Amino acid sequence: MDKTYDLICMGMGLVDSILRGFRPEPVAAAGYLADSNTLAVGGEAVNAACAAAKLGLRTALVCALGEDEAGSMVRHALERDGVDLSRIRKGPATPVSTIFVREDGTRKSIINDAHRYQYHPERDPASFTDARVLHLGSLFRAPFDDPEVILGVLQAAKAAGETVIADTKLPRGRAMGLAEIRDCLPLIDYLTPNEEEAAYLTGKSDPEEMARALLDAGVRCAVVKLGGKGCILKNERETLRLPAYEIHAVDATGAGDHFAAGLAAEMLQGKSGAEALFFASACAAICTTALGAGTALKNRAQVLRFMMDTPLRPLSAS
Repeated sequence: MDKTYDLICMGMGLVDSILRGFRPEPVAAAGYLADSNTLAVGGEAVNAACAAAKLGLRTALVCALGEDEAGSMVRHALERDGVDLSRIRKGPATPVSTIFVREDGTRKSIINDAHRYQYHPERDPASFTDARVLHLGSLFRAPFDDPEVILGVLQAAKAAGETVIADTKLPRGRAMGLAEIRDCLPLIDYLTPNEEEAAYLTGKSDPEEMARALLDAGVRCAVVKLGGKGCILKNERETLRLPAYEIHAVDATGAGDHFAAGLAAEMLQGKSGAEALFFASACAAICTTALGAGTALKNRAQVLRFMMDTPLRPLSAS
C-alpha cells in the first residue's frame, strides 16, 4: 500500500537555550559567565524530522506547539528543512529548555512546566498512520509518559503496517520502566536507548546483556547506543557490535535523534544490519560537531563523504 510519507516523527518540539562553558561561580551579585549562549530549535521529534528531511525522506511531524515566539522559531526551522507541518497541533505554550554543554559535548538540561503539557496523538490516528516508518521521539517523556497513550499509538501504527522506531529518555516526573509498558514492547520494531537509559531499563551493566534483556522483554530489535564506544544491535538472528567514528564532539544534543533518522533512511533504502548502523552512526556523529541539534547535518551526500573520510575508533576504546 502506497503511503503519503516515508517517515512521521512524533513527540516533543521546543527551543533550546544552549550554554557552553558555564561558570558556576558568580562574577557579580546577580551575574554569571559562560563562553557562549545560543538559541536553537530542538525536541526529539523535531530533531529527527529535520534530519530525515535533509536526508531526502518525505517527512511529517506530529507534535504540539504554542502560538508564541518559540513556536514560530520551531515552525520556521521545520519549513526551511522541508518537513510537512500539517500534523502539528496547537498547545498552550512551546517548551523552552536551558542546556549546559560540557567540554566533551555531553549536557544537562533545565525544563519548565510547558514540557508537562499532555496531548493525545492516539485519539487522532489519521495524523500518523500514513507513513512507512513511525518514529516515537522518546518513551517516558511527554506525550509518551502515559502507557495508554503509547499503546494506542503503537496499535494504530502496526494496524496500518508501519515500522516503528522508538527512542527513550530517563523518566522524569513519574516512575516508569519496562514493566509499565510491557504490552507495548512487542509492537516496537527498533528500540534505541543510549547506554545510561538501557542500564536503567534493564538493571544490567554490560551493553550486550542490556540488549538481550530488552529482547527478552518483547522488543523485536534492540540498538544500544554507546557514544564514543559505538553501538550494539541485537535481534533473534544476530548480534552486531560496531565502533564509533573518530570525531571531536562539540555538542551531543540531538545525536540520538539523528541516529534514528539515519536508521530510518537506510531501512527505507532496503539496508539492514551493519550498513544501516554505520549510516545512522555517521548522522549522529556529524550532529555532534556543531552547537545545536540542527546545525551540522546538511544532506545525504555529506553523510556518505563523512563515512568515506572519517576513521573509526578501535572497538576497545572507552
